[in-house]
Amino acid sequence: MLLLNRRDFAVLSLGLLCTSPSQAQMDTARAAGFIQAAGDELVAAINNPGLSPAARQERVASILRRSVDIETVGRFVLGRFWRIATPAEQQDYLRLFEASLIRNLAGRFGEYQGVRFALGRTQSRTEDDALVSTIVTRPNSNPFNLDWRVAESGGQPKIVDLIAEGTSLRLTQRSEYASVIQRGGGQVAALLTAMRAQAAR
Repeated sequence: MLLLNRRDFAVLSLGLLCTSPSQAQMDTARAAGFIQAAGDELVAAINNPGLSPAARQERVASILRRSVDIETVGRFVLGRFWRIATPAEQQDYLRLFEASLIRNLAGRFGEYQGVRFALGRTQSRTEDDALVSTIVTRPNSNPFNLDWRVAESGGQPKIVDLIAEGTSLRLTQRSEYASVIQRGGGQVAALLTAMRAQAAR
């Protein structure tokens, strides 16, 4: 699943990801099975020679929409600024965040073929989530470790964070968004303007 090196992750608008409260402890075997299944789907789409680049990206995007808890991730990434955003700004932000997240991830995943991944250790992080480690390989590249944080959302396991070389993507994106808002006088509207500009490129 996972074709991204550290530099790739740094430029993604991943803003990845956070956990949400759950009613029961996250089962590590369930989390590992979920990542295995989602990873197999992604690898099959990425490595399918019968798909055009556009079709490959759309297939990957569809898998990501099902696998990532996008709304919870988006709210976490916006952090304390969620509370000061108007309802209209909140809706606009979530729409732009989802589009940006899926576009960037699907674009990155869709660029590569010959990707393979293998499950490593799975461990409980809290009562609400588990961390599934994977080893990712690409042709002509060194293998790298990518950890997937999984939590229950609506009774289903969902990806809530990606950790590459010790860097949490949700925290990285949260910091970047906060900087944009602060440079814009503490207004969420400044972030929305930046996100629209990025989408128009």
